[in-house]
Amino acid sequence: MPVVYNKNIDERSVLAIWKIEETEAELLAGLQLRQHEWDIITSFNNGKRLLHWLSTRLLLRTLLNTAEYIDCQFDEDGKPYLTNFDYKISLSHSYDYAAVMISKDYAVGVDIELIKHKIKSIKHKFLNDVELAQKQIGDNTDGLYVCWCAKEAIYKWHGKKGLEFKQHIHIKPFKLKNEGDLNALVELPSGTRELTVHYFKTKDGYMLGYVKAPIR
Repeated sequence: MPVVYNKNIDERSVLAIWKIEETEAELLAGLQLRQHEWDIITSFNNGKRLLHWLSTRLLLRTLLNTAEYIDCQFDEDGKPYLTNFDYKISLSHSYDYAAVMISKDYAVGVDIELIKHKIKSIKHKFLNDVELAQKQIGDNTDGLYVCWCAKEAIYKWHGKKGLEFKQHIHIKPFKLKNEGDLNALVELPSGTRELTVHYFKTKDGYMLGYVKAPIR
């Protein structure tokens, strides 16, 4: 299992990326699964979805550094949580990679995406006119993916349905780099929050964004 990226975000928060090179059988061999998880696995109708599911769970086990059973559940809004470990978690996957972020202290959100030019055709669905007017976004494919990953990471951090990318999450002007950060204003039921999202582009054409912050 090649962990290609592992970073201690702080003393109690970790982010890791795994390149999926194993077979289904190899991934399964590293997991302890119970019947409800086998039911999920058998519902997948293609191999890539199964590889994504298995790889995020095995990477989660690697970060927690445990041989114990890990009970990863999803709440009514679809946010993952652990019933038997005191960590907040976020999971993501895209094509040949899986990403997991865990934290003892903060809610977290992570998103990884393969960079593809077709994002230009949907940019108006997740960005408003003010955001699109920023020169580092506009028709810049990398800039668009930074914004998508940032908004997706914020959505996962919040973990509640009803948060709309275009309406409720506003990317402030930032300097586009291969690795950097940006600030976003997020309109939440509890009030407007400003969050810092960190992002980076991998050498083989993926973009990743992540955020950690307390939920108020």
